[in-house]
Order: sequence, then C-alpha cells, then structure tokens
Amino acid sequence: MDSLYALAHGFSIALTFQNLGLALIGCFLGTIIGALPGLGPSNGVAILIPLAFTLGLPATPALILLTSVYYGAMYGGRISSILLNIPGDEPALMTTLDGYPMAKKGMAGEALALSGLASFVGAFFATWGLVFLAPQLVKVALLFGPAEYFALFALAFATLGGIASKNQAKAALAAGLGLGIAMIGVDGQTGVPRFSFGEVHLYDGIDFLVAIAGLFALSEVFIFLEHRGTAKATGDASGVKLGRITPPWSMIKQTAPTMARSTVLGFLAGVLPGAGASLGSFIAYSVEKRLVDKDKTFGTGDPRGVAAPEAGNNAAAGGALVPMLALGVPGSGTTAVLLAMLLALNITPGPLLFTANPDVVWGLIAALFIGNFMLLIMNIPMVSLFVRVLLVPSRYLMPAVAMISFVGIYGISGSTFDLMVMVFFGVLGWVLRKLDVPLVPVILGVLLGNQMEANLRRAMTISDGEWSTLVASPLAIGLWAFAFFGFILPIVAGRFFRSKLPRTDSDTDPD
Repeated sequence: MDSLYALAHGFSIALTFQNLGLALIGCFLGTIIGALPGLGPSNGVAILIPLAFTLGLPATPALILLTSVYYGAMYGGRISSILLNIPGDEPALMTTLDGYPMAKKGMAGEALALSGLASFVGAFFATWGLVFLAPQLVKVALLFGPAEYFALFALAFATLGGIASKNQAKAALAAGLGLGIAMIGVDGQTGVPRFSFGEVHLYDGIDFLVAIAGLFALSEVFIFLEHRGTAKATGDASGVKLGRITPPWSMIKQTAPTMARSTVLGFLAGVLPGAGASLGSFIAYSVEKRLVDKDKTFGTGDPRGVAAPEAGNNAAAGGALVPMLALGVPGSGTTAVLLAMLLALNITPGPLLFTANPDVVWGLIAALFIGNFMLLIMNIPMVSLFVRVLLVPSRYLMPAVAMISFVGIYGISGSTFDLMVMVFFGVLGWVLRKLDVPLVPVILGVLLGNQMEANLRRAMTISDGEWSTLVASPLAIGLWAFAFFGFILPIVAGRFFRSKLPRTDSDTDPD
C-alpha cells in the first residue's frame, strides 16, 4: 500500500503542464529515433542529455524527458523492422521474422498497430512490476556493505555484455578501458594526480556526459562520414502500402495470451543485469513458438510472432529500470546512459534513492504510465507520419546530431577543452565500433569505476587489508557466483542464441 500512496504522490508531480509536455515531446522524438535504423534508444538518450542540461531542466523533468525517449525508442524500433526488414535496434530483430512477411501480405498497417498494442501491454505491466519490485529490492540492498557493493559492481561488468555478446573478451577489454578512464584525475584519498600528464583540465577527471556524447553521438556521425554520406535515406518505404491501421478484434483476441506470457518473460529478463531487451525479445518469441506454433506459421506472417517479441522487449525495458533505481546497477545499455544522467544531477541511485529523492523516483514512474498511454495513442493514428520519417536523408539528420552534441556540451561546461575531449571520444567510439568492441561497458566503467574503487578501499580499510573480506558473507559469495556464471554463460549459450537471430543488412548496437 505504501507503494500505491507514493505512486499517487508521483502522479501529482507528473501531471503538471511542463512534465506532460516533456513526456509528449520525449515520446514523439523517441519513436522517431527508434524508427531510424542504427540509432536506437542508447544513442537517442545520449544525444538528448546535453540538450536537457542546456535547457536547465531540474532532475525530475529531465528524467521524464529522457525516459520517455527511452520508451518511445523501444516502440519505434518495430517500424523499420516491419516495413523494411531492417530493425531500428537490436531488440527489434525478432520482429522482422513475422512483421515483414505481414507487410508483404499487405497487412503492414495491422502489423504496426498490433505491435504498438503489444508494446503498450509489455511496457504498462512492466511499469507496475517496477512499482512493486523496486521497493522490495531496496530492502535487500540495505544489507549491502562495501564488499557486497564491490561484488555487485563486478557482477554488472561481468554480465553487461549480455547473452547476445559476440565476444566476451572484447566486452572485458571495453570494461577495462572504461575503468582506466575513470582513474584519470586527482586521487580522492591521496591527492595524487593520476594519468593527467600535467594537464590541469584533467585533474577533475573525465566528465561522463562528455564521454557519452562522444562515444555514442559523434561516433555515429563519423560512421556516416566514413561512408561519405552515400546513403540517401535510411530505407525505402515509399512503396509500402499500410492498408488497415487497426487490427481486427479477432487478431487481438488471438494474440492476448501471447502478450501476457511475453510480458512476464520479458520483465524477468530485463531485471537481470546485462540481459536487456534483446534477451527478453528472444525468449518471448522462442517460448511462444514452442507453445503455440502447431501449424508452423511462425516466420510466415503470424500475428503472434509480432506480438511476442514486441511485448517481451518493451517489458524488458521497464524491467531494466528496477536494478538501476534500486541498486544503482544498470540492467541494459540505455539504463547505463540514464545512470549517467542521475549522477550528473548529483542523485545517487540505490537503496537510499527512494527515501532521499522520492519525488524524483515516483514522479518518474508516474510519468512512465502517462507516457505509455501517449505512445499507444500516438503510434496508431500517426503511423503514416512515422513511416515518412524513414524517407529523410541521413545527410540532414547527422549534422543535427553533431550540432546538438556540441551546443549541449558547451552549454553544460562552457569549456572548449571539453569539446576537444568529446571529439577524442567520438574518434575512439568510431575505432571501437570498427573493431566490433561494445561501447556500453566502456561507459559503465567510466560511471562506476570511482564507486567500485571507493568500495574496495573501504572494505580493505575495515578489514585491515584482509582480501578474504570480499568473500566473507554469503551475499558476497552469491554475487561473485552470479558474476562468474554471467560471464561464462554467453560463451556457452551465446552461439546458440545468435544462430537463432535473423540476419539483416543493418548492424545495430545493444540497447
């Protein structure tokens, strides 16, 4: 009941003119970003973080804007998957299996509307899961000491590559690089500069917002420049006929059990650190295919094959917010970027967040409910508008991305040095993407590196330098065990998982 009272208070915060307007703008922009192949929710949120600071938004409105973009991008990823057979982001890969065949049958409008409804069901009930599960997880987190937090951060690094990771060694390399970047600056305990090379600007360390804008936004621009802007548009949707844009009642009735099962599976996958929406989408589709595909219609345009992955990946997106808010450990790549936003606002996610900043947490959760209804209303009658976005040439979109990044970062710090650092991270991101090294572990290392070091030092100080304190409690041992299996599982099961994913012409980053 306490959660319901707190949620009611959250609605009193979210239902202001400013917050409703920001939620609407975020949902609209997020859907567009999700529909454009290659961008995805991580890049979309990263691009708009500098803009949120430039506008001078307080903590709650800024988070409402960015989480609305996150949810909107999860909705939007289905559009290019269904119309072009090119997923807007990795979780939308499974939607191509039955979504594109439905479009070829002249049922594109029905597929888009049904997938929008499934996305709503998954996200809506996942948000309810967030309401009730996050406060319970906070009670467990209050049992954590420095050794347990160090093990928890190790678990985050071990699992963030996810089961879809192509190379765990590269994910570990990326995490090590991020931790190294986090060490730059004056040591908070000894006062000794580390890796600053005599540059005064580096004494304060690397601003993670600068790193995020460079690694995600500018690297996307450099990828575009590498191809010399030859892509005239993100896809060719000009010949697609939408047809009916509302699914018949019989189709909704047929897919309702599918949506329910996929929502539960997706939410559970999202709560696991590092699993993310990709695993939620895959599990939902695979389980549904085993349960109901008696006539072997999956892969030929079965509506249940569209509803399952969309409900699963949107439920996983909501589930990924649970460990981020309750433990301070991101459940996916996009929540890692949102974690950076919280830290930049001097808000520390974790057990104390629900007591120290209840207005921020419950206002955000209430806004997610409102945003879901906005997205449902927006994604059915306005489908034809979002389809037209696919015709916009990239040569117009990429300069806008670069402009927002430069103006936003300069507006935050007023430092030209930060702009040069951002360009450096943009080049670094471009190189890492060329080498197929994931970017999210780099960001996680930059975000959590100092906290991980602080907890290690605190644990060592309390135990008088005894390393066994790191595995002295059953909770710590359990976290280390999960970390070990979380790192090994993708190596064992990842090949099977990736073999089931559809092949596409688009390379996308994890959500």
